[in-house]
Amino acid sequence: MLRRREPVPFAFLAEADRFRSNVTPPPRQRASAGEMAGRWLTGLTIVAGLVGSLVLGMPALSQDQAPAQNQQSQASQGH
Repeated sequence: MLRRREPVPFAFLAEADRFRSNVTPPPRQRASAGEMAGRWLTGLTIVAGLVGSLVLGMPALSQDQAPAQNQQSQASQGH
């Protein structure tokens, strides 16, 4: 099925999807040992922070087992 393209004011925009470069990009540089260690430490810090916040937040998220009617404040006991 052939589709007509809409007219584009600049010809290079219409031909951009058909353009192929014959220039190969330079090879990527490998990360040094320090960069890799930094990435690992950053990831480990983020994961440890998430786990720590979950561990510290779980008591606040859990529901109390004792019913609220049985709990009395010290003021109501005359202290």
